[in-house]
Amino acid sequence: MTQRQVPRWNDLKPMLGVRKPDLNATRRRLAQALTIADLARLARRRAPRAVFDYVDGAAESETSLHRSRAAFESVEFQPQILRDVSDLSTETTILGRPAGVPFGFAPTGFTRLMHQAGEVAVARVAGRHGIPYAVSTLGTSTPEAVAAAALPGTRLWFQLYVWRDRAAAEDLMARADAAGYEALVLTVDVPVAGARHRDARNGLSVPPALSARTLVDIASHPAWWFDVLTTEAIDFAALSGWDGTIGEKLNALFDPTMTLADLDWVRQHWRKPLIVKGIQTVADAEAVVAAGADAIVLSNHGGRQLDRAPVPLALLPQVRSALGPDVEIIVDSGIRSGGDIVAALALGADSTLVGRAYLYGLMAGGEAGVERVAQILTGELRRTMALLGVSHTADLAPHHVRMIGDAANNS
Repeated sequence: MTQRQVPRWNDLKPMLGVRKPDLNATRRRLAQALTIADLARLARRRAPRAVFDYVDGAAESETSLHRSRAAFESVEFQPQILRDVSDLSTETTILGRPAGVPFGFAPTGFTRLMHQAGEVAVARVAGRHGIPYAVSTLGTSTPEAVAAAALPGTRLWFQLYVWRDRAAAEDLMARADAAGYEALVLTVDVPVAGARHRDARNGLSVPPALSARTLVDIASHPAWWFDVLTTEAIDFAALSGWDGTIGEKLNALFDPTMTLADLDWVRQHWRKPLIVKGIQTVADAEAVVAAGADAIVLSNHGGRQLDRAPVPLALLPQVRSALGPDVEIIVDSGIRSGGDIVAALALGADSTLVGRAYLYGLMAGGEAGVERVAQILTGELRRTMALLGVSHTADLAPHHVRMIGDAANNS
């Protein structure tokens, strides 16, 4: 018969794993987030519904967004066993310069709406991880303010929407150049604003309007409203003083007359690398490269413009085949994990951009939340590569993935 004994504290202590409690509520909250989906749930609890829906939502039926996610979810990895992955590296080259990981932070508008730290927080995280950050025309911090607050050596790109007022666009390009931005991201898929029904139903405006509904929201999201009411007013840094809803502002800004010939006008005012974002067909990819683009972004704007638009991941192999190995291809729309990034690289992308992911982190915990996003994506990227038997991002190839289901039929 087994003789029992009373357990001693020294025997129990290693199994209990008692740790000193972290008194910082933000750190405790973020430490519990293991995935981008976890951060999205935290963001939903912290931010008002209108703000969360602005990030989480898409155009009309949101079919473009759902299809983009479905494409990544349809990827089946093809691991190769018995490969030495002890010396694994996520380093790559983006626009001819080293990058610590094969993703950057996409341009997003109204960033201080998510957290008062806004674009500055995103830039500081990008600087620590050696990755590019594209600051939007519709940002809530000026290009100069972001550059001044960023860490030395941070790779800043400036994203440009072509305005009806071309002189204003020329001024923005000159300001970004003078502030040290290394590349221009010309977004070309917005002749008019997409119909984002969640925003319309929520009555979202910038700056936020204090209606009876928002006053009720204050009670359930006091931390977010405290940030808003005790810091500098949220507005478009490049469009300060405009009134109206977001959709009205965008339609007043965008120029529906822009054509491929206008790339020459951009080139006259921007001598540094030019990235054209919003490519959704093989023909357009070939056309903008022939017109002088240094890189392209396959993107359906995260599903926020044309509903039922092409899926960038499914389009990627065709575009890579048409353009050959030397044209730099960046992919966005629907990326929520390091595994998604691996899939895009394997199918022919040189790098990727993430947008919603870091905005979830920003809502969940400011700069620390964006840092958590970078940690999660990098960890997932490294683990997926190792389990695939790949030790360097440059070694990822089509034989490492297989698209199954409907996505395979569309590729």
